[in-house]
Amino acid sequence: MGKQRDFTISVHDKELGELNKKLASVKFPREEHFEGNWNLGINSPEFGKLINYWLNEYNWKEHESQLNRFHQYMVTIDGIDIHFILEKGETQNSIPVILSHGWPDSFLRYTKVIRSLTRKHILADKSEISFDVIIPSVIGFGFSGYSNAFSINNETIADFWFKLMVNELGYKRFIAAGGDVGSGITRYLARNYPEHLYGIYLNDVGLIRDLMTYRDDFTDEEKAYYETVSKWIKEEAGYMNIQSTKPQTLAFALSDSPIGLAAWIFEKFHSWGDWQSDLSYEDVITNIMIYWVTNTIYTSCRIYRENNNHLTPVGNIKVPAGVSLFSKDINLPPKSWIGKHFNLVHFSRIESGGHFTAMENPDAYCRDFVKFVQLLKI
Repeated sequence: MGKQRDFTISVHDKELGELNKKLASVKFPREEHFEGNWNLGINSPEFGKLINYWLNEYNWKEHESQLNRFHQYMVTIDGIDIHFILEKGETQNSIPVILSHGWPDSFLRYTKVIRSLTRKHILADKSEISFDVIIPSVIGFGFSGYSNAFSINNETIADFWFKLMVNELGYKRFIAAGGDVGSGITRYLARNYPEHLYGIYLNDVGLIRDLMTYRDDFTDEEKAYYETVSKWIKEEAGYMNIQSTKPQTLAFALSDSPIGLAAWIFEKFHSWGDWQSDLSYEDVITNIMIYWVTNTIYTSCRIYRENNNHLTPVGNIKVPAGVSLFSKDINLPPKSWIGKHFNLVHFSRIESGGHFTAMENPDAYCRDFVKFVQLLKI
């Protein structure tokens, strides 16, 4: 390794004490007219349980210690600090894979799969594979930096990931995987640097603009997607509208209030996640803490505005692709559409898990990912 610097997460006790004071002195809204469900947003009784757990049972220092067991680094690329985990695989010729998270999660999305992916897997033909696992914090998220000098969007972040993998870490070819924002980053890697990718592995393909305006020639699957997404845009996409237009206003509320930050994030984990899976309060609060201690909710939200104003069309992807859809995720895309726009070599549906995939069902994620990689015949 060249310019990489060792990195350790360390949050001062004073900062944690100030956080606990804020949590203990929370001012909740008047609730006499609240509905007892999630239709109007965060559910007050359930949210109260989360905050009580955060204040009285959760221990950040335990999670900080667990995260610091991974090899973490910081590297400066084009003036921006990039935080990433790098864990080497057990076999001599481990395959590098970069895993890109989304919003409102963090690099935490993939920490549950590190041990499984880095260990030795014996395949049906008795060959052995393992993976070098690289998990960066997306620029503007968590412990990575930011810049106003140019647009930080899915495409420009893909350029940074290419430089990280090829120029900094020395991998000439690799696999890229991701979900949510990370899916977009991965698709731009595939479009712009196909010769450096063995393949891409996605858990969603973003909102499909081609299917958001109704046409008479829609297949039944496409019509069902159109109806689902139309309802979701009407009822659930308010966060996306404000983050795509006025993220700076939102930032003042969420950066000063841990309760506001938690409400903004927890609602999405409730709506998009599968709470019958491995997802827990510990996962959600640790994820919220990463945003809080780094004060990055503004720059993370801003990626919606940047993507909305500066992205170029991805087009069809020619790199071999695997797509695994988790059944409790939102806006599941039609397989027929995926097949037309990707070089689809692997497709699967996983019953347990939602939008946060590897955080919710890490075992199924790893098994399916290995199946996909076997098809690449690297």
